[in-house]
Amino acid sequence: MLTRVSDAMIPSRPQPEPRAASTADSPAGAFLQPLPGLVWACRLGANGTAEELPVDRPVGEHQTGWLWLHFNLADARACQLLRSLTDFPAEAKELLLTADEHQQLHVKETCIYGIFADLVCGLHGVTEEIGFLHFAMNETLLVTARRPMLNAAEATRQALRKDRKVTTVAGLLECILEQVIEALEHYAEHLAGELDQSEERILADDMCGDRQVLGRVRRTTVRQHRQLAILRSLIHRFEQDIGQHANPAFRLTTDRLLQRLDWLDNEVVGLRDRSHLLQEEVMLKTAEQTNRNLQLLALVTTIFLPANLVAAIFGMNVKGLPLTDNSSGFLWSLVLLVGVSAAVFWLLKRSGILGR
Repeated sequence: MLTRVSDAMIPSRPQPEPRAASTADSPAGAFLQPLPGLVWACRLGANGTAEELPVDRPVGEHQTGWLWLHFNLADARACQLLRSLTDFPAEAKELLLTADEHQQLHVKETCIYGIFADLVCGLHGVTEEIGFLHFAMNETLLVTARRPMLNAAEATRQALRKDRKVTTVAGLLECILEQVIEALEHYAEHLAGELDQSEERILADDMCGDRQVLGRVRRTTVRQHRQLAILRSLIHRFEQDIGQHANPAFRLTTDRLLQRLDWLDNEVVGLRDRSHLLQEEVMLKTAEQTNRNLQLLALVTTIFLPANLVAAIFGMNVKGLPLTDNSSGFLWSLVLLVGVSAAVFWLLKRSGILGR
């Protein structure tokens, strides 16, 4: 007997739940969720005016202009988000997340990405430590990321707050590079002031602590020169690469940047050489002081050497020593010791050794 199976008895097939819009599915500038690890976000209009966006709200709510997003790579959620972006190729996303501490600059037809060296900001301002700013950009989006807090990105943010006009993404990247160079210039001036103070103390023969100062300055300038030379080489190569792609949205004012880099590199090299010369002068003065001390020690030893010989002779425990039965023997022995030392001193004085 056949029984009719009603539709109610057939188990319904589960329907797939609608998938929430994600950053990976969103085009550039259409981020529809709050972004984890976002330090700040700015939207810049066609006239170059910057508007800072709240980081706890979706930045995709604002559909006009183009975006600058700055992330903290110490946040694992930010790394996961950047890895899911579809606005950049895989090489650019890999460079955004890498822990590599080498400056790089790569040009593709659709984007520019790389790593720049920058000074780390501490609680009391810019430090001598060097950090690295990772970035990737296309025509409508600039993503920057860092681990320690860096100076250039924060200084650029403050410049935008003071109504600096930036009309293109490449112009914003150029502004960040200018802040990198400007911070190094200010720090080079600070190092020059330290060298001036150390030189004054060295000339006054007051070298307390200057050896450590000169060593730190020389080490810092060597590191800065190395980074400046690499950055200058990258910008020169960028000029050749951008000439092949010829995308006007990616063009930087490299002539001005290279001119400032050349001047700054010459200043840093001058500070490095100057600190090296001051280190050599400190070593010479230290060696000279050591030689004077050794000379004084040698003279004292020479003066009292005959007295030590006489004292050793009178200290021998044998019979027949002179003045052993004399009640004034001790006084005569003292007179002999002092006389022998005075005679040696007179001979050294007459020969001119003590006057050297």
